[in-house]
Amino acid sequence: MQRAGPIGVILAGGQSRRMGGGDKGLLSLDGHSILHHVIARLSPQVQRMAINANGDATRFAPFNLPVLPDPVPGLPGPLAGVLAAMDWAAGLGAATVITVAADTPFFPTDLVTRLQAAGGSAGFSLAATGKDTAPDWHPVFGLWPVALRHILRQDLLAGQRKVNTWAVQNGARPALFAGTNPFFNINTPEDLAIARARIARHEV
Repeated sequence: MQRAGPIGVILAGGQSRRMGGGDKGLLSLDGHSILHHVIARLSPQVQRMAINANGDATRFAPFNLPVLPDPVPGLPGPLAGVLAAMDWAAGLGAATVITVAADTPFFPTDLVTRLQAAGGSAGFSLAATGKDTAPDWHPVFGLWPVALRHILRQDLLAGQRKVNTWAVQNGARPALFAGTNPFFNINTPEDLAIARARIARHEV
């Protein structure tokens, strides 16, 4: 039986090279981890959550969420995390799954409803800024149809790595968001300093 509410997965499988390695999501931001802020942002928007990450899952034990490793080898990037999310959602009987990034603590509080509205009957949309005719994609923020997981697995094994390319080729629609950098993500120590300053100014 399909669950009544949306299901969300936080993609935390990146290698964080520009941060010197490790888990960006576990870095401190305003007395909590970045991942804590992401969970707090996503939790009111979904009925159930999990984290996509590789390696020792016990480092995420304090969050009390399922940890989903990539279902294909070789750390092929965020598309593998999307596939992990699709597989998990399929096991729960869901038709779609939401994904967000673990390093983006200020994403919109209406993300899920806006993705669902843009996805239409196909249930497939990606967050974007800019214009509908030439969107600037934020592809790890998406609503994904679980039925496409078999195609995605085949394409990943064949070498596909570009999230927005694969999604658009398979029918994703843009969910347009306005505002100043609504999908600001923390890639470097400088970005982390900017995020801390934003919180200090209550710009969240």
